Amino acid sequence: MAQKGVQLDRETFSCSICLDLLKDPVTIPCGHSYCMDCIKHHWDGELIHSCPQCRRSFTPRPVLLKNTMLAALVEKMKKTGLQAAPADHCYAGAEDVACDVCTGRKLRACKSCLVCLASYCDKHLQGHYDVGPLKKHKLVEPSKKLQENICSRHDEVIKMFCRTDQQCICYICNMDDHKGHDTVSAAAERTERQRELEGSRQNIQQRIQDREKEVKLLQQEVEAVNGSADKAVEDSEKMFTELIRLMEKRSSDVKQQVRSQQKREVSRVKELQEKLEQEISELKRRDAELKLLSHTEDHNQFLHSYPSLSALSEPTYSSSINIRPLRYFEDVAAALSAVRVKLQDVLREEWTNISSSEVDVLLSAAEPTTRAGFLQYSQRITLDPNTANTYLLLSEGSRKATFMKQYQSYSSHLDRFTAWPQVLSRESLTGRCYWEVERREQGVRVAFTYKNISRAGVGTECKFGYNDKSWSLDCNQNSYSFLYNSIITPVSGPQSSRVGVYLDQRAGILSFYSIVSETMTLLHRSQTTFTQPLHAGLWLYYGATAELCKLK
Repeated sequence: MAQKGVQLDRETFSCSICLDLLKDPVTIPCGHSYCMDCIKHHWDGELIHSCPQCRRSFTPRPVLLKNTMLAALVEKMKKTGLQAAPADHCYAGAEDVACDVCTGRKLRACKSCLVCLASYCDKHLQGHYDVGPLKKHKLVEPSKKLQENICSRHDEVIKMFCRTDQQCICYICNMDDHKGHDTVSAAAERTERQRELEGSRQNIQQRIQDREKEVKLLQQEVEAVNGSADKAVEDSEKMFTELIRLMEKRSSDVKQQVRSQQKREVSRVKELQEKLEQEISELKRRDAELKLLSHTEDHNQFLHSYPSLSALSEPTYSSSINIRPLRYFEDVAAALSAVRVKLQDVLREEWTNISSSEVDVLLSAAEPTTRAGFLQYSQRITLDPNTANTYLLLSEGSRKATFMKQYQSYSSHLDRFTAWPQVLSRESLTGRCYWEVERREQGVRVAFTYKNISRAGVGTECKFGYNDKSWSLDCNQNSYSFLYNSIITPVSGPQSSRVGVYLDQRAGILSFYSIVSETMTLLHRSQTTFTQPLHAGLWLYYGATAELCKLK
């Protein structure tokens, strides 16, 4: 009670403009009091001077004098423990929910009551904690949309939900426009939707985990590609450097060999040239002697000298020298040309091998957008009789399965589904593939599953879509739903007797399509990480027939 009195005093001695304790209080002619600075600033620039609380106007502008008695009382209350006004951050801003009970400047609401349809600050909320009937009220986080809980037609609190019309209603609506409809309490519908929401969240969280794993794998792949590329560049540079060094050495060897041979050949030729020149000089000398003798007039002297001059010695070197102009080292050039051609051929062949090698980074091409695009990945698959449940009859060729009333006398096999009306394909599916199923009469489930799915018993570990080893599209007469690990996801789309299934095993994409003529409508796409090859699977409802279509 004493606390309430203190709070009342605080409000009494507070300025309604700044909401703080009065500073230099003044009382204007109407009797209301304000801080001197607050009322001055409020009136500055205005033609009509009025009271902010009662709106009474004053002409001329009143002269402001300090109210000494009020100032003394404020000082006394401060000394006796008068609380300061709430800090600014406690007041409601433009984006906040304000307390519906506060007067003047409103405090920020801390809770909203769905029964009272009002919001309260800490002070005014206390009754909901202390008063018995109020304790049962539903308190939520502050909301600006409380009025949406009031029926606009009947001004009553909305507490029911019409499942027929899928809308929230009040109890009068339930007896009026929605009479005879499937209605439940809003709380009951919330519980049901909450359950669906949690299932969706689990699915989303699972997909987030799957995507994070894929991102991590791709990051590892990027690092591996970068590391491998860096090493390949380093090794190639090293090898080309060694090749260049080898070529430079061979070039130096050839140059040295040619120059050495050049030196020997030139030396031999010059030696022969010198000897020939000496012989020429000797022959010219003899020719001069003979010419002189031929001009001798004395016959006796001529005959006496002739025998010693007429005889010539045999030439020391052959007179026929084999000259091969410009062809001395052509064999070297020809040999090097042949080497160059061979080297070019080797490099061209190896470069083709290098440039044609693909780097696989686990990224898949885009999913086709037309049926013709899907058909290029069509794969012929057949049903495995060893896996068929004993109430499924397989046609000749093992492409059609029918649910029969009579038990089929199949031989015992470990791969057979003993309880559920299921059958697997013979072929395992990897990479990118596409196939279609035509269904008749009742519904079927079109599935993908790992080969190691359990076969014996009625447990969920054997049932398509109810474990982490199988993915299934339930194609009922009037609806579709996707099942994985016991999570059922409703699927919308046009009803058709034919369903197309696309798998990109490397990219982890699994897509189901409704097919009407050549028009394909996506029903559901699932993306995960497949750790094993997959098998196609069919589940047949009682009396149903499903056939694997022959695709062009």
